Amino acid sequence: MKLLIGDKNYSSWSMRPWLLFRHFGIAFDEVLIHLNQPGTNAAVLEQAPNGPGKIPCLIDDAGLAVWDSLAIAETLAERFPQHALWPRDAAARAHARSVSAEMHSGFGELRSNMWMNIRASFAGKNATPGVLADIARIEAIWRDCLDTYGGPFLFGEFSIADAMYAPVAMRFRTWQPPLSETSLAYVRRLSAQPAVKAWIDDALSETHTIAYLDECP
Repeated sequence: MKLLIGDKNYSSWSMRPWLLFRHFGIAFDEVLIHLNQPGTNAAVLEQAPNGPGKIPCLIDDAGLAVWDSLAIAETLAERFPQHALWPRDAAARAHARSVSAEMHSGFGELRSNMWMNIRASFAGKNATPGVLADIARIEAIWRDCLDTYGGPFLFGEFSIADAMYAPVAMRFRTWQPPLSETSLAYVRRLSAQPAVKAWIDDALSETHTIAYLDECP
């Protein structure tokens, strides 16, 4: 299988499925396509002509294109049932799907105002009321999951839910909003998880830049 991704420093959506491949030891070829370039869309379509030209995009061994991070995650869970990408327990699995879908569709204020840039440091900036409300909800989700399932990750072992929230942890490292000790400890554990650390290390070594994402007014 082949996974098309954007720059590791900036592409929060690419990070999510990549972590699942890496953590669960699922073999894949990585194709990195730089974002925000005149030929970005054409480069994606060249690799996945049956898709909409978006990344991340999974191309399976039969040439089927699957785009969107959560769709890719569900595809991997379906094809590799030997791995607990979702929790095995049905109630925990429903809970994990719910908080993952909430991440997928929500938190627009955080996304808009605290974008992912692993190499940057924008400490204390852009903490608008809307952003702080999003952060409060994320912290409540994390606290509830960690209390309910005992950690160290949201549903005990690392799962799709943690991959969905990993870019949020990257944002928190960059923007450094006020967080509870529970949230800070989770961010530290997630950052030290081998697949996440590998992504961070790769992001730090990239040289491609996107000017508007490297500046904070």
